[in-house]
Amino acid sequence: MSNRGMPPVVYAPTLRDDTGRDRLRMHEMPDGRVGLYVYSALDRLEESYGEGASWVLMSVTHLEQAIAESPFDLLLLDRELHPSGAAR
Repeated sequence: MSNRGMPPVVYAPTLRDDTGRDRLRMHEMPDGRVGLYVYSALDRLEESYGEGASWVLMSVTHLEQAIAESPFDLLLLDRELHPSGAAR
């Protein structure tokens, strides 16, 4: 992953799965691709997910590990959450 244009760290939304583990909150896009929204500032994440939403602070290295563990198609930086995106 090229980190050109990426801040050194980003805030990524998380959710608790059925087994009680926290994981990255992925979204299925209208075209079927899977996206991960990340934010350069906590207030930007809260604008989309609400105050008190769970999150993790990730470096580019952590993002690379996340791709290896749970592949996704799109990495969306500081983008408004699409209203029809369903949580995965």
